[in-house]
Amino acid sequence: MDKSPNTEPQPSYVKLAMRNMVRKGGTSLKHFALTAVGLLSVLVGLAYLTR
Repeated sequence: MDKSPNTEPQPSYVKLAMRNMVRKGGTSLKHFALTAVGLLSVLVGLAYLTR
């Protein structure tokens, strides 16, 4: 009768993120696009500065 609450597996962060993305829809896609554009601009800027 000594069942610990940690016996059931924790949901993975990927599954939680996917569920959250499906639930939020548009804002999540907008944030993803902004992050992608920001990262790309940082990489292009570094490539330009270090050429």
